[in-house]
Amino acid sequence: MSATSSTPDPAAGQPVKPTVVLVHGALADSSGFGAVIDRLRRDGYTVRAAPNPLLGLQFDAATVRGFLDSIKGPKIVVGHSYGGAVITQAASGDPDVKALVYLAALAPDRGEVLGDLLTKPVAHPVAPLPLAPVEVTQPDGTKRADLYLEDPSQFRALFAADLPAGVAADLAATQRPLSAAAFADTLTVEPAWKTIPSWYLVSGQDQAMSPDLERFQADRMHAHTSQIDSSHAVYISHPEAVADLIEQAAQATR
Repeated sequence: MSATSSTPDPAAGQPVKPTVVLVHGALADSSGFGAVIDRLRRDGYTVRAAPNPLLGLQFDAATVRGFLDSIKGPKIVVGHSYGGAVITQAASGDPDVKALVYLAALAPDRGEVLGDLLTKPVAHPVAPLPLAPVEVTQPDGTKRADLYLEDPSQFRALFAADLPAGVAADLAATQRPLSAAAFADTLTVEPAWKTIPSWYLVSGQDQAMSPDLERFQADRMHAHTSQIDSSHAVYISHPEAVADLIEQAAQATR
């Protein structure tokens, strides 16, 4: 499966398609984007999955920004869940980012604390995820708390209810933690969505983030908004819809 065999040839008069950069969120990794990547590659897009260390907004955004800077040419940047906050900072001021795509994602404004945004009062809230801290002693002797879902047996119900039980169990077993410090982090730049066209996919059956909160953020950023009946793991359970939305963004911003 080649990322270059179907890429349009500018020498033949065909426009070069933007590179799609995918950024995963907390409790997950990039492997869940597999089916989305397959579809985008089949349609001629080069796709890259950015590293997201999940150590805090400033550290993670700096890591993703460095990755973006290493890719030449136009880019469409996609963020799921906490990854949305990361791309909101990482893509700020980047003229090569032509569109942002948010998948059931956080999209903070400047000066907004992530924990405050996540707990913003809405008409139909969902219960906070039951996360358990695991203490980590870092090489310099300081400590941090990594957050995992407290009971992995609840992973499917809370994060991936529309996935087969076996797939959800694998996700629960391989979950990647988010540093607890991230909830106290603040967006320190002008949010990328204020200057870059944005698309937002609301997960209508989300139990990890209220669909009302997702709609609030999409409305605030004046995003092109669509909704699908999906769990929080929309990029895994509905890869065709996710790929379609990314391609819509790419085609609209040529």
